[in-house]
Amino acid sequence: MSKNFRIAIVGIGLVGRRHADAIRALRHVDLVAVVDPSDEGRGYAVEHGVACYETLEDLFANQSPDGVVLATPTTLHVDQGLACVRQGCPVLVEKPIAVEAIAALELVQEAEKSNVPLMVGHHRRHNPLIKSAKEAISDGKIGDVRAVHASCWFYKPDDYFDAAPWRKKPGAGPISVNLVHDVDLLRYLAGEVVSVQAQSTSSQRGYDNEDVAGALLTFEGGAIGTISVSDSIVAPWSWEMTSREYPIYPSTTESSYMIGGSHGSLSVPDLRLWSYHSGQRDWWTPISSTALKKGASDPLVNQLRHFVEVARHETMPLVSGREGLRTLQVIEAIQNSCRTGEVVRIDCLQQSSKAKVTAI
Repeated sequence: MSKNFRIAIVGIGLVGRRHADAIRALRHVDLVAVVDPSDEGRGYAVEHGVACYETLEDLFANQSPDGVVLATPTTLHVDQGLACVRQGCPVLVEKPIAVEAIAALELVQEAEKSNVPLMVGHHRRHNPLIKSAKEAISDGKIGDVRAVHASCWFYKPDDYFDAAPWRKKPGAGPISVNLVHDVDLLRYLAGEVVSVQAQSTSSQRGYDNEDVAGALLTFEGGAIGTISVSDSIVAPWSWEMTSREYPIYPSTTESSYMIGGSHGSLSVPDLRLWSYHSGQRDWWTPISSTALKKGASDPLVNQLRHFVEVARHETMPLVSGREGLRTLQVIEAIQNSCRTGEVVRIDCLQQSSKAKVTAI
């Protein structure tokens, strides 16, 4: 590298600080500024010896960073992303890319038209566990994917909601806040989702959103998926508690995803591959498992390293703006189906099309 890559972080809260930690873990990458109008933001900038600005406009008036990380509330992503794109500045925007797919489409299309790199922070795709699972499926080790199941069950304490009352409001339930991660991984591992039928139940704690939801997904290749989420179930079956990805969560030996194929099945993240080694497929034949090779590295650091390469036009993004948009469409479809009780079809987006989610 001829020079260090200079990154500014917009929003230096919990997630923004994790990105800052990832930047410090990389050689030849520097955090040069934060954009945050709060006292905490200014204090962080002073502590770490970087500039602090109140707005993106102030940042671009004073500096020309090589890339920007948007770790701000979802409602701000599109406007802030467009501001970066119009400055020609590559941008990594935290998931979900936007509140609504129709708004995300404007950002995606402008970035594509301007040839400005746009990535979405679905960092789990950068976990070596997911890389191994993806390779096994792509190499045909389980045959054709026929069914998938994902559990996203955990119990958030009351003070989690009391600390940020917006988490009790409509649109801040576990479908949008948590399930977006799992939907993205299922799309990555099993292909595009073409239709959804879903149900949800109101919060048992009396909040204005759901606390349990489940969905039946139909994939483009013919596979059927089931997925459920709750932030009010005591259980060990969630990515947070099975992947060992983030040390603040206590780990279990369980898995949260099962992917069933015509010649074998795979559980994730323990990466157990189940098959008939005799080659004879029938339920009277003993079935056994082997463990796929597991790597271990911080997916946020991997994602930042990849962002630098994408910003320099050295590689294509693993999670482009359009990929983030497609995941958001599935989340919207689940929410719409929960509200209407109908099967919702998801139309694939093209460069010049409008975002469409239609009921059947």
